[in-house]
Amino acid sequence: MDRIAKEEIVRLVREELEGVPSLIVAGSQGIDANTMNALRKQLREVGAKYRVIKNTLARRAVEGTDLETISPNFVGPTAIVYHPDDAVAPAKVLVDFAKNAKNLELRAGWLNGSLLDADGIDALSKMPGKDELRSTLLRTMLAAPTDFVRVLAAAPTDFLNVLNARKDSL
Repeated sequence: MDRIAKEEIVRLVREELEGVPSLIVAGSQGIDANTMNALRKQLREVGAKYRVIKNTLARRAVEGTDLETISPNFVGPTAIVYHPDDAVAPAKVLVDFAKNAKNLELRAGWLNGSLLDADGIDALSKMPGKDELRSTLLRTMLAAPTDFVRVLAAAPTDFLNVLNARKDSL
């Protein structure tokens, strides 16, 4: 690969990683092609990206950014996994996949400026995802108006029940 191609890869990776909420560095030495394709498919389904990259190019791509703290983990065969918006989705897929694929090594992670080890990535995977948080927020926002309508409707309903009971008794 010539120098111009390497500079282009560094530029593209730097642009893709700009503003990501999390990044996971994984080692996949010894994983067969079918297993790797299955992992990539699962990651694509959640919108995450899996990129195998040379260590020197990865170091240059994160150099001078907030992600620079993760660069010592770029050793051996390296893959970076990230999602443009969701910090939890790639971690969930990787941790679940690593349970079955013993050769998948989750070396380190980066979450909003903090460096994570393998246990940190596992903890991140157990957090609720973006969609789960949105549904919880929506449920919370809808609870107050729903309860208010129930309270307003309760008095006329109770009065109607009293009238019906009186009518039945006559």
